[in-house]
Amino acid sequence: MTLNVDSPRVYTLHGVPISVTGIAQVKVKGKNDEMLHNACQQFLGKTDNEIKQVALETLEGHQRAIMGTMTVEEIYQDRKKFSMSVFEVATADLVNMGIAVISYTLKDIRDEEGYLHALGMKRVAEVQCEARIGQAFAKMQSGIKEADAEEVRKKAEFDNKIGIAQSQRDFELKKSGFDMDVNSKKAIAELSYDLQAAITKQKIKEEEMQVKVVERGQQIHIQTQEIIRRERELEATVRKPAEAEKYKVEKIAEANKNKIILEAEAEAESVRVRGEAQAFAIEAKAKAEAEQMSKKADAWRDYQEAAMVDMLLDVLPKVAAEVAAPLSKVQKVTMVSSGSSDVGASKITQELLDIVIKMPQAMEQLTGVDITKTFRKET
Repeated sequence: MTLNVDSPRVYTLHGVPISVTGIAQVKVKGKNDEMLHNACQQFLGKTDNEIKQVALETLEGHQRAIMGTMTVEEIYQDRKKFSMSVFEVATADLVNMGIAVISYTLKDIRDEEGYLHALGMKRVAEVQCEARIGQAFAKMQSGIKEADAEEVRKKAEFDNKIGIAQSQRDFELKKSGFDMDVNSKKAIAELSYDLQAAITKQKIKEEEMQVKVVERGQQIHIQTQEIIRRERELEATVRKPAEAEKYKVEKIAEANKNKIILEAEAEAESVRVRGEAQAFAIEAKAKAEAEQMSKKADAWRDYQEAAMVDMLLDVLPKVAAEVAAPLSKVQKVTMVSSGSSDVGASKITQELLDIVIKMPQAMEQLTGVDITKTFRKET
């Protein structure tokens, strides 16, 4: 007899309800007297369907019991273990009824809650993850091998370039050595030529300098004679003792200064180092100017009044010019008169003359020197 053992919504070990369908083959053992005796006691007078129903219910009960002791994963993943458990338990029980279980196979597992689908999705995800990992690992291995191959290729390429660069370097070094030797000899030749030319020019300049020194010496001698002549002429032509003496002192100091300057310049030009010659000329010029200023100061002290008169006479025209200067910038002059005095240009001229006439009095108040009195003494 073939029995379709169906167990709907049976709770497994973890409380997950599933439905299981198994297929069992059973028969009454007629060759075994004991089992045949038991079968006669149990089923004598019953139909085949009734016998099948008893065997079916017994198998279904044992199937449900085994489902309660296992998890969904165990039933789903190890169907052979589940089938053997049901077969062993059912056989021990049905033997007492004279029925032998020939075979039992788990036909189907159903899940209305989606638990098996979730397990499948998990496994699918795991498989996909493993597949992606495997693909990534394979890609990594491929990349590593490609990188190794590229490294070998690059290394060979770089070794080749290094060899070329080394050859190029050796060539450049040897070429640079040859060029350096050629340039060194060429530079030595050019320097020798330039040095000889410089020596020749230096000799020419030295000769020219000697000629200039002789010429300057002659000029100094002529200027010295001219200074002596001017000094004598000065002594013979000066009328006023004070002015003559002052004039003489100034000219003598100026002549000495010119003489010292000329001598210093002549001596400085004979010296090769231009800086020392300039320093010597400046020092001599300063000494000459100092001597001239000292003698001029002595002259001013000896002829103080005459000197101040000379200075005042020199300044008076300038003062008069400054007084009249504003009139030169006037574009229009309007004059108002009562009729009792001069008008027009004669009036302006008279006022300017009055200012100039009063200048000696102002100078006397400022300096203490009476210019008119000095002129009266001289006349």
